[in-house]
Amino acid sequence: MIKSKILAAYETMAVRYNELIEHKPHNAYYDRPNTLSLLPDVAGKSILDAACGPGKYAEILMEKGASITGFDLSPTMVQLARERNPGKGTFFVHDLSEPLNMLDNQSFDIVLCALALHYIPEWGPTIREFHRVLKPGGLLVISIEHPFFEYNYFNSQKYFEVEHVKCTWGGFGGKVEVNSFRRPLGECISPLTENGFLIQHLLEPKPVKEFEALDPRHYKELNEFPGFMCIRAVAV
Repeated sequence: MIKSKILAAYETMAVRYNELIEHKPHNAYYDRPNTLSLLPDVAGKSILDAACGPGKYAEILMEKGASITGFDLSPTMVQLARERNPGKGTFFVHDLSEPLNMLDNQSFDIVLCALALHYIPEWGPTIREFHRVLKPGGLLVISIEHPFFEYNYFNSQKYFEVEHVKCTWGGFGGKVEVNSFRRPLGECISPLTENGFLIQHLLEPKPVKEFEALDPRHYKELNEFPGFMCIRAVAV
């Protein structure tokens, strides 16, 4: 089963992922600064960190005065998030593709979901749950792998389909097979606009300068063609 393979991969990588999260270029100097740029002042805001990983986003946002509830499919990631944020925030194990029955309607100001939606085949139910738990006018901020990058990277011949794809990561210790789902641009936009969201901003990010010293090859490539895409949408 694909979900069990995704979980196994992140359980394998979790500790090393957490150790590297501060300065690993694609996370620290590409995804995070660009995704965070789409957030307003978060002081006093209630934020759901969906697929929170080892809790780095939660740490940053709580330092800025936000209240954080986070969840992740990986029990090890959740434990690392708790250890990173002792006595602060609420973190629990949960599958992004399953209903958030433990959370009340209209209970959050912001939902953040960074680099995780490509691990589920159908976005609709998850996006509807995000809308349900957001207050009217609340924000959804997501980052995903750019659909055009993925189409090229996986040598796809079926652009309009949602495809199961896999690759091997070597940046978090040993080689780990990572499974995910590639989708066309329309399948990244329609689940939002068809489930109660108005897209305010679509960002095709570039890496910040700190990236260059650590990984000059990818710094050059990401300044020429995006690897990720970030979206801010408002619940209407």
